[in-house]
Amino acid sequence: MTKSPREDVIRCEGIWKIFGRKSRQAMDAILSEGLSKNEIREQYDCVVGVQNASFTVKRGEIFCIMGLSGSGKSTLIRHINRLIEPTAGSVFIEGQNVNAMNARDLRALRAQRIGMVFQSMALMPHRTVRDNVVFSLEVRGVPEEERARVAAHAIEAVDLTGWEAKYPDELSGGMQQRVGLARAIAADPTILLMDEPFSALDPLIRKQLQTTFMALSAELHKTTVFITHDLDEAIRIGDRIAIMKDGVLVQIGTPEQIVTEPADDYVADFVAGISKLDLVSAARIMQPIEAYRQAQGATDTTGWPKARPEDKLNTLVDLAVGTDHPILIEADGKMVGVVTKRALLRGIQGREDAAAPLKMETA
Repeated sequence: MTKSPREDVIRCEGIWKIFGRKSRQAMDAILSEGLSKNEIREQYDCVVGVQNASFTVKRGEIFCIMGLSGSGKSTLIRHINRLIEPTAGSVFIEGQNVNAMNARDLRALRAQRIGMVFQSMALMPHRTVRDNVVFSLEVRGVPEEERARVAAHAIEAVDLTGWEAKYPDELSGGMQQRVGLARAIAADPTILLMDEPFSALDPLIRKQLQTTFMALSAELHKTTVFITHDLDEAIRIGDRIAIMKDGVLVQIGTPEQIVTEPADDYVADFVAGISKLDLVSAARIMQPIEAYRQAQGATDTTGWPKARPEDKLNTLVDLAVGTDHPILIEADGKMVGVVTKRALLRGIQGREDAAAPLKMETA
């Protein structure tokens, strides 16, 4: 049975943001004359933040926007809940045009459907962990008994049980970040916007929080836009990644697509040092079973190790170490492809010709 595709929760269409009094003229000049960011600044005294950005985020997806400082990623994410008004373009949340909302509807959107987690948690120092977590519910008039129940669940989810009565200055940086995450969870929004929430933390704590977040995202099915400047972080947590440079979305794809099919030299430089072992799947480097048989003749596959199309290179390496045979790829009980040791090595190298057949190859 074929799964129906997940619906788009967020849709951004042609977002432009140019800061300055002559923003419209500057945008027209970019479109008609192809002026660069530097030329726009010199001629119009404007700063180009985002250029014609379009993307969608599906329900339950973690969509990472990655770029260096000044690339426009934080500016772009603030268009989703309209903290920044676009120079041009539209944002839709579950089909509703955010740019057309009045002040009351916009406040409701931010309070009930979109949660935002920043690098700086801005916890209220005079409120305990529990009271910080349920502050938004308190503002909305949720009864105290319900707030207590929600707080207990959210605090347990981020592994802070026992710290409910502590104040922010009694917590480590990582624990404060967990409180901020619990606060976002407690509000139960449809969408989470996360702007480099873990970047100021030590590497070990950062990895622990990434793991916590991924587990919570899977459990709660939250739709998330996650901003980071760290490609390793984006690859680890993202279902899809958008690479941003100078306000432009250069490439959007799965981690495997970004690493194996970089759109240009800029993306290629970014991914050059990334290990392929946990990213590249058997489906990408296998030869179709019929093509392999044509090249090799009738082949007895008795004793060959078996893997699935979605298995990663790491799994294939483990299988290949214990045998002289190629690896047979099966899907739905059928043989669909073969991964030879040559293809496996080429895949680890990131070579585009990994799946190319080699006549009379036997290992």
